[in-house]
Amino acid sequence: MSTVRARRSLETKRNGWGWVFVAPGVLFFATFSLYPILFAIWTSFHNKKLLSLKPPKFIGMQNYARVLSSPDFWNSVRASATFCLGVFGPIFIASLLFGVLIASRTKGKRVFQLALYSPAVLSSVVTASVWAIMFDPRGLANQFLNGIMNTPGIDHRWLADATMVQVSTMIVYIWKTVGYYCILFVTGIGKIPVSVIEASIIDGANAWQRLTRITIPLLKPTMALVSVMIFTGSLKTFSTQYLFTQRGAPLRPIDVLTLNIYNTAIVEQNLGRASVMSLLLFVTLLILAWIQVRAAGSGEDM
Repeated sequence: MSTVRARRSLETKRNGWGWVFVAPGVLFFATFSLYPILFAIWTSFHNKKLLSLKPPKFIGMQNYARVLSSPDFWNSVRASATFCLGVFGPIFIASLLFGVLIASRTKGKRVFQLALYSPAVLSSVVTASVWAIMFDPRGLANQFLNGIMNTPGIDHRWLADATMVQVSTMIVYIWKTVGYYCILFVTGIGKIPVSVIEASIIDGANAWQRLTRITIPLLKPTMALVSVMIFTGSLKTFSTQYLFTQRGAPLRPIDVLTLNIYNTAIVEQNLGRASVMSLLLFVTLLILAWIQVRAAGSGEDM
């Protein structure tokens, strides 16, 4: 009997220490993840202002109806969709090609990999600020493009024209993220059995045949994962659009969902409508995250 009690006491102590170690993580999750989601759900049904001392009034589905019938919201949906589709192709193709190039290199591989990945570790604010200077009428972007096209003195209105400002935000995002996704492709290529590559060489396959018939087919799980991650990351873009508008760029062409949420919550101080847009974006990201987990699982089964 005493032996059973001693075992139970030991198990209780072990469980107690387990809760002690788990508690900080649970508290962090509850504070910074669970509570904001629950608060956003509650706020979406109330007429709550950011700095108002009045108790919020329950208004049911009115915030949802106003958001879904708002032209500004659907403009943000179009802006986000345009941005996601605009950056997807260049990021995917460039990161795949750079990944194949790095994986096939022997000399200077680390240096090339470090140079390509360096923009990914820079702060988004710093990156956007530097590129905003480059997109200035007298900046490097105009000088470089005029040098190539032999059109000296022409201002291409990077941050003034509606189309060019969209292109500008895409260029910044592509430059910053290609290196990160390239590393994922390098990792995926590293998982391909060397025996398969060696067998194809013995069979007389050239580099192009090995790429199209072996590497790319075996990279499909990684390609699916990277595709979802590109869409998820591009939907959350904010810093570049915000800083460009602060420098006088037109808002409407680059008024992505995250920027609209910020302006609605902070500038207009309407937390109810901002919460609705946040929840709609959250559900979209949740669906993409589920697809990402499925893609990652299939990649592990490879």
